[in-house]
Amino acid sequence: MSLHDDAVLVLKGYKDQPELRQAYLDHLAAHPDGMWKACHVGHLTASALVVDPGRGRVLLTLHRKLRMWLQMGGHCEPGDPSLTAAALREATEESGIAGLTLLAGGPVRLDRHAIPSPCNWHFDVQYAAVAAPDAAHTISEESLDLRWFPYAEVAEVADASVVRLLEATLTRLGD
Repeated sequence: MSLHDDAVLVLKGYKDQPELRQAYLDHLAAHPDGMWKACHVGHLTASALVVDPGRGRVLLTLHRKLRMWLQMGGHCEPGDPSLTAAALREATEESGIAGLTLLAGGPVRLDRHAIPSPCNWHFDVQYAAVAAPDAAHTISEESLDLRWFPYAEVAEVADASVVRLLEATLTRLGD
């Protein structure tokens, strides 16, 4: 199964945000290359919010280019066997934490956002990943900083999309 086909299946199984979900599906139907950065009208990305539920905290990266505190994530790569694998790969690469576990139930949220030229849109499929309480993180080349924040402080440092992702993650966790 291609990554494109996997993404369609994942999105068809996602029951929240029906209008945005349909926009993602329409995009993929219209753009066979809609999984790749080379699709300049927009492309899917995969991300994961890394959480430590036992300590009530979230790991955010200070993105090198955007200079914003964000969840881990990025572009899909040809070697990614699935959208889920892409999200887990991105979270692991950008956090340096081995052994992350994605929350069951598939994506936590979808977030479509405009990006600078030459591309127009990122259709981000957002997951949540649980880190062990003793997990050690490492700053990647894509980041200026990497820091744990208590849940209550996320709104002070991150934008509304990250706050919405945290809220959806906490709901999924049952917190």
